Amino acid sequence: MDTDRIIEIIQIAKKESREFLWETEGLDILEAMGIKTPKRVFVKGSQDVAALVLAEFPGEQVVVKVVSPEILHKSDVGGVQFVPKEKTAIFNSIVELEKSFSDQEVRGYTINEFVPYNPSLGGEILLGTRWTPDFGPVVTYSAGGIYTEFLAKNFVVGKDMAIFSPQLSDRQGIEEQVKQVAITSLTSGEIRGQKKRIDLEALVNVITKFIELAATLIPEQILEFEVNPFVIAQNTLIPLDSLLKCGTHKSEYLSQRPVHKIKNILAPKSIAIIGVSENINVGRLVLHNLIQSGFDKNYIYIVKANTESLEGCQCYPSVKSLPEKVDLFIFSLSAAQLPETLETIIQEQKAESMIVLAGGLEEKSGGEQIVNRINLLLEQARHSAWGGLIINGGNCLGIYSQPGHYNSFFIPNYKLPFVQDKLHPVALLSQSGGFACSKASKLAHINPKYVISLGNQMDLTVGDYLTYLESDRTLEIFGIYVEGFKPLDGLKFLTAVKAITAQGKTVIFYQAGRTIEGTKATASHTASIAGNYQITRELAKNAGAIVVESIDDFEELVELFALLHSQPVKGLNLGGVSNAGFINVATADNLKNFHFAALNPETNDQLQSILKKSKLDGVVDLHNPVDVTGIMNDSAYAETFFTVMKDEKVNVGIISCVPVVAVLNTLIPNGKHQENIYQYDSLAMRLVTLKQQINKPWVAVIDGGDMYDPMIKLLRENGIPTFRVADRAIRLLNLFCNEQLRKQSI
Repeated sequence: MDTDRIIEIIQIAKKESREFLWETEGLDILEAMGIKTPKRVFVKGSQDVAALVLAEFPGEQVVVKVVSPEILHKSDVGGVQFVPKEKTAIFNSIVELEKSFSDQEVRGYTINEFVPYNPSLGGEILLGTRWTPDFGPVVTYSAGGIYTEFLAKNFVVGKDMAIFSPQLSDRQGIEEQVKQVAITSLTSGEIRGQKKRIDLEALVNVITKFIELAATLIPEQILEFEVNPFVIAQNTLIPLDSLLKCGTHKSEYLSQRPVHKIKNILAPKSIAIIGVSENINVGRLVLHNLIQSGFDKNYIYIVKANTESLEGCQCYPSVKSLPEKVDLFIFSLSAAQLPETLETIIQEQKAESMIVLAGGLEEKSGGEQIVNRINLLLEQARHSAWGGLIINGGNCLGIYSQPGHYNSFFIPNYKLPFVQDKLHPVALLSQSGGFACSKASKLAHINPKYVISLGNQMDLTVGDYLTYLESDRTLEIFGIYVEGFKPLDGLKFLTAVKAITAQGKTVIFYQAGRTIEGTKATASHTASIAGNYQITRELAKNAGAIVVESIDDFEELVELFALLHSQPVKGLNLGGVSNAGFINVATADNLKNFHFAALNPETNDQLQSILKKSKLDGVVDLHNPVDVTGIMNDSAYAETFFTVMKDEKVNVGIISCVPVVAVLNTLIPNGKHQENIYQYDSLAMRLVTLKQQINKPWVAVIDGGDMYDPMIKLLRENGIPTFRVADRAIRLLNLFCNEQLRKQSI
């Protein structure tokens, strides 16, 4: 790639105060990238046609195009004409164009080589690169031509396009991503009866050149560059049209934060808190939760004048009077009071880290001055020998840290209790405090190591936390909820995700706020087909994250991985048992990568014996999945499932139950019936026992109404992932098993 030549071409446009390059200049840049381009000649008007040397153009046709800064998509407005390779025809064509665009600024016209190619689907592709504020440069590959946006909207998600980050892409990864795109099957001849149009290697070579260009010249020289279409002719990609927007600014990098000080937030030895009232307020709730979590009262300092102590914790009249530099300072006053408090902390070096609970900063108009002053104070502190402190928030709910023995959420402890008798290797990171609380509440049977509410990421970002936590060997599962990234923190996030998943750990990722804002600021198709969420989704998947499309999937996958992460997955042969035919059909309809295991003869003999004892041998045809009907009792039901799961051909299992049948013990006791799910011989209690005996991953489905919630709760509290419907269970179990197999292959 001739980088100097590319910059020289762009500088000509910048000197002329042009935002966009002429198409001819765009083709010159492609040539400097080492890409073959059509022959072309520029003329100012019809008067110059007589001097043309047409013998240099191959074929019997040429393409005449208008060149204008006001016309970016020429085909849409009749600015492209196909004419015979004759001077008279070319002259007439340009005269017609001169009349059509007489009221617009026209620089001239180009006469271009006509490139014959197969215009059917698969004959045209789009390649584009542009600057994104959160991920930096990205490169997009998809179907091209006039149907670009239509095809992108109607292809299956994940098959519509490939998106690359230059900082995270390698040759092998690029090739694998390209293979996943639907249009590649048409271009490379993998569909029966479809002749191969281009070698995969040739396609990847051109994409690699775009990735190299993006890494080198975006955004300082180029903001966006699109070729649509590249046509496939003689096993080569030929660009027919290009659009390049000049770069005008340098990338906005986040200032470097002392990320190592996150240890002071997550495992503080001392905590100070300001904003504690004599009565119940946010600060008092936080104080109460700190104490209830078991944090040593001797190292909880309260900044409160005219008070000696609260709840056994020493009070101090001011920040300056604190007895030591604390690891963590919790700010629970109004946003307007933050700069003054922060200034004192920095001047006196009284804290290594800070949690700002207050809202009304970046998320509220009028808070800009406060934020600017805070940023200035932080920047000054970070240039000192001390290095300054780090801030979590503002507008956050707080942090729960099991190893830190503290909970700084301002939610009453009785409304959001964390289980203390168990620990799961899970970290939940959420930009939304409400989301963090909601998931912690619904996953109450799981005790994460960390629940971190980041708020508006005024200082610390999700990328910072992941960068710090990627080396934590005790963490296996990261559940991440993000509404938006700070400038270039998306790239930091991706780098950390790639490092985490490369270690055999799991990242479950959900992004909210999926608007396509990029289309407002771009002239190319690239942003309209690959908006903010599409880019995030594809890049996160490429980095190794499991990207979920719903909040329900997020919480149930976190539960699934938390409860089953230690279970080895040796294959995808499924064993199933249910008491309703529709459940087996739903399971079969959603098998995806699973296969129903062919059970061993010994297993079938044992199952036949159970059916005979239950007087079902004349009713049930024995096969996997096993349908025990609605007349098999608790013990036989559990025994049937245990027998299936013991079979060496079965790798993973699902037991599904419609709990309304009379023979099953599925309700909590009351005066209306004799059932009791807590009895040792109930189906639920027998499954709890089996949990200790089956060293394979399996899940339960309880497909019933609210009155069966206690049964579901009992199973979940005893480590059994339990779902409401079979199709959802088998779909998410598929994701779990494939992720576990990936991890085991590392």
